[in-house]
Formats: sequence, structure tokens, C-alpha cells
Amino acid sequence: MEADENWVTLDNGKRVIMPTKDEDAAITAAALDDPDNLPLTDEEFASAKVVRRPGRPPKANPKIRWDIRVDPEVDAYFRSLGKGWQTKVNQILKDAARS
Repeated sequence: MEADENWVTLDNGKRVIMPTKDEDAAITAAALDDPDNLPLTDEEFASAKVVRRPGRPPKANPKIRWDIRVDPEVDAYFRSLGKGWQTKVNQILKDAARS
């Protein structure tokens, strides 16, 4: 990370502003003064576990995103099939790959 005054550039290229030492001390003091929301102790932080967000479980064999160019009439035809048109395109390509 590269520092420029209070700005820090992260490895992903994003720039964030960091608090000064005085601001950080004030933030920490305010957190310590709040009995309902005390900061975690080192032991609590070390024993914390990452919890996966709810949602669909990851697929064993996920589909791969493809970006291809097709003629406008090809696009219009498949889209005219309505809901599920991408699944139909996938099935046609699967059938072609098997033959």
C-alpha cells in the first residue's frame, strides 16, 4: 500500500482516506465508552468464525459466462422464444457438441 497524507491506495487500486492519529484515538475512546457495543478483545477476535452468508450453495459444476457476437436475426429468433431462451440456446449447443 502506498500512503499520501491521509489517503491510502489499496492493492486493488481503490483510494481511501484514513483517520488521523487524533481522529483514531477519538473513535477508539468513543467505542470504549459505549458499554452496549464494546470492541472485541484480542481473544474474542481470534476465536471469531467467518459465517457464510445465506443463499444458494455453490454449484459443483457452475456454468461459464460466454460473450459472443451473433447476427441480429439469430438474437431476435431466440429472444422471441420467451422466458428460458438462454437455456434453449445452451441445449442446442450441447446437442451440437455431442454429435
